[in-house]
Amino acid sequence: MMKFLLGLIIGLGVVPAVGFVYFRFGLAPVATAAPAMPFEKRLARMALHARISKEAPAQAPIAASEDNLAAGARIYREHCAYCHGIAGQAETASPKGMFPHPPQLFKGKGVTDDPAGEIYWKTANGIRLTGMPGFRKTLTEDQMWQVSLLLLHAHELPAPVKDLLAQPAR
Repeated sequence: MMKFLLGLIIGLGVVPAVGFVYFRFGLAPVATAAPAMPFEKRLARMALHARISKEAPAQAPIAASEDNLAAGARIYREHCAYCHGIAGQAETASPKGMFPHPPQLFKGKGVTDDPAGEIYWKTANGIRLTGMPGFRKTLTEDQMWQVSLLLLHAHELPAPVKDLLAQPAR
């Protein structure tokens, strides 16, 4: 029994010690061009999804009307397009050097398969250590919902909203 306890104590001490050495002596990849740390993606996604499932609103308090989608398009162009792109326009320089690379929300499915509350949560709170800022202090609740609804319905936008998004970037 004594050998078991000694082995357990040593085993429990080795993992934190190895972790300390890994970070303290600069072995962890911290540059944006470096590969991800072991388990980094899995742990970050697990924590993000757990938090979102606990806090994301169940439904949008505003309708996905053409006016709200158009307002969302104007807000998106001003605050989001630089990193997340616009359909038919070239990716800007900034996201090319970011880690993780920000998703281009108008290419492929974007976030059209995510619940509106999840998109809103990410817009309002941001995502730690990704470069994604939270807009809770910058935009109003309605503005964050307008952007969220725009992204949710990105694959089925009315023509006037698509025209707003297709305008050349400033």
